[in-house]
Amino acid sequence: MKGLKFSKTGLLILAAGIFIVGLLSLGITRYGQISEESDLNDELSLSEARLNNMELKPFQLQLAELQEQFTDSASQLEEAKSRLVQSVVSVNVTAKIYEISYYHNVIIDTIGTTKIQTEVYNGVNCILINVNAVVTGELSHIIDFIAGLNDNFDTGFVRSSQISITDETAEDGTTANIIMVVYSYSGS
Repeated sequence: MKGLKFSKTGLLILAAGIFIVGLLSLGITRYGQISEESDLNDELSLSEARLNNMELKPFQLQLAELQEQFTDSASQLEEAKSRLVQSVVSVNVTAKIYEISYYHNVIIDTIGTTKIQTEVYNGVNCILINVNAVVTGELSHIIDFIAGLNDNFDTGFVRSSQISITDETAEDGTTANIIMVVYSYSGS
């Protein structure tokens, strides 16, 4: 097979045709890019106009309300945590008192605790809880119970006790009102 032979004029026409086709391809591509850029600029302008026309005040008010709710919720959470700590301490103290009353054969009529308080005791940060109990039983058992409270609470003591004897012969004729304080290390 023989190669095609072109004359100089044919080669010039062929080269000019290829050049024109290349220019037309570039022109069409550039036109598409310019058209797409124009469409994107129009969309950007429209989006900016919408953004500028947006009313932000309701969102700012809503943000302020949500921040306030968050602050309230955080303080409620801290309050709930402190109540949980108090409940655990109160339950532990009252459970121990019930255990001691059972051992000394006295009946606890009522028992109550105060809120946990903080106090520095000999340079140590402590929490303390006051307990008020009314117990019924024989006089000797009540006296043993009061001594047992002092003996069984390493960090607590009976602050005061008031014994009322209504009938020396009856088993439930003696009552005592006991006020006790119990300390615990706060860890801080």
